[in-house]
Amino acid sequence: MVDTRMPRRLSRFLASVRSLARIVMLRGFPVDRYSVTEAAIGYLGLGSYCGAFRPSNAKGHLLGHVKDIGLDIKQPTTRYYQTNRGLEFHTDSVDIVGLLCLKTAKSGGASRIVSSVTLHDVMYEKRPDLWRALFNAYPTDRRGEIPPGMKPWFDVPVFNWYEGKLTTIYVGQYIRSAQELFPEARRLTDVEVEAMEYLDTLCNDPEYYLSMDFLPGDIQLLHNHQILHSRTDYEDWPDVEERRHLLRLWLAPESGRPLPPVFEPRYGKLTPGNRGGIFTESTKLTFSVSPV
Repeated sequence: MVDTRMPRRLSRFLASVRSLARIVMLRGFPVDRYSVTEAAIGYLGLGSYCGAFRPSNAKGHLLGHVKDIGLDIKQPTTRYYQTNRGLEFHTDSVDIVGLLCLKTAKSGGASRIVSSVTLHDVMYEKRPDLWRALFNAYPTDRRGEIPPGMKPWFDVPVFNWYEGKLTTIYVGQYIRSAQELFPEARRLTDVEVEAMEYLDTLCNDPEYYLSMDFLPGDIQLLHNHQILHSRTDYEDWPDVEERRHLLRLWLAPESGRPLPPVFEPRYGKLTPGNRGGIFTESTKLTFSVSPV
């Protein structure tokens, strides 16, 4: 029997993500009853109520896979979700980020989140000199996923006030790799580097972040513009079939907040419901049930 109340429930969940809650955790999606393909279909159905699907990599995957596939992070096109390495606190390039846990690691892999509004306010109070620097545009590595006519990095401020709302975009690891890989990218000043370091210190302060361990069947939805998220290192199981595996959705709701024009080089378009994601000349949109 179809539960006709489901769209209304999901609308409330999405409203919670965009409001002061900024994050919603749903428990009990019955992944133990389904194959990966069946779980993906159900997850996509749920996600379709929350926003338009956006590709999370250059291959055009509208359904992403967070799984260690043995790639070397030192390679310039490898992204952290393809490894078991911890991810520093960061944002993604979309409005709403969703994760469905299929399998957990043997140990580690905790999810951590922190409010960028809190970070902004603490920096303003304690180090206004460094707070001010984060309104400068920071060159950020695209990790080889380059849209037509664009540079292999984009320049964007970490903190952005626009139409009365604070919107944050930050991937410290890719800001640092842009400095290493691209001599043409603007060199950061000592103050800008210190501002990043202080921001990272605040992110990793247990006073400010919330840590949670995923269970199979957990779905995490977060408002990407005001939440930074990270993951700790993890050790996986010897059995390939039992290894940590999360399904990821990048979603663009039509009710998304206005974004500043400086986001356009990263988001492509700024129209709510049709923005964000990663597009290159070779991108072909697809729903892949394989993490490769």
